[in-house]
Amino acid sequence: MNETLLAAVVGLLVAGLGGLLVPALISSVPEPAPKEAEPEPEHAPEEDRPLAEPAAEEPPKMLYADIATHRGLRWRSVLACAVAGGLIGAATGLDWSLVWLLPLTPVAVALAVIDWHTKLLPRRIVVPATLAAIVAVVVVGLATDERDALVRALVAMLVVRTFFWVLWFVRSAGMGFGDVRLAALVGLVLGWVGWGAVAIGLWSSFLLFAVPALVVLLARRDRTLLKRSFPFGPFMVLGTLVGLVWGTPLAELMWG
Repeated sequence: MNETLLAAVVGLLVAGLGGLLVPALISSVPEPAPKEAEPEPEHAPEEDRPLAEPAAEEPPKMLYADIATHRGLRWRSVLACAVAGGLIGAATGLDWSLVWLLPLTPVAVALAVIDWHTKLLPRRIVVPATLAAIVAVVVVGLATDERDALVRALVAMLVVRTFFWVLWFVRSAGMGFGDVRLAALVGLVLGWVGWGAVAIGLWSSFLLFAVPALVVLLARRDRTLLKRSFPFGPFMVLGTLVGLVWGTPLAELMWG
């Protein structure tokens, strides 16, 4: 068995087993505190109250416990993690980056599932995962003398997070701050691979998000969809996978 095939099998098995933990990871997230409605002035005459169009009601957020008990979630998570882990292993070979990439695979799947159902990326998962990945990257980078990859990963983490922060600052209605937090982790893992992986990973995230949205917009011919918020986390996860697996060869093909 050659190294590429062995790494693919290891990635498939380790990440696939991690997929079994996705429902438990989702159910471990505490529910956010409900927002209190602003009280109306008690003594204001009704004719003096400002008239406003009623805001469009959004469906209540699904409970994390309910998401975790979705029928078929466990086997779908195992399948998604196994496929992703196998692709990553085949792309990297028996590289030290598997130390953080394979454990992060079920975490990424859990975040994608949560964001898809709630439009939230819980800090409870994103921040510890990012800190653990930073520690792993620093330890491996120093222990293996991969100083260039280490510095590039840390710089890419800051660059990508800053880029998403600017997007959030300019139009916070279209992007949640959870995406900004997740961007740091995305930049870190892609930066270790190379700047080509970073560029292709980010480009793929926006492309994977924009194309289906454009198709839906054209099909429904409803411009109000442009004002609605949509979960971006699942597309960040998919774009990161594209960057990890195909980013370097695609970047060389496109930019030489």
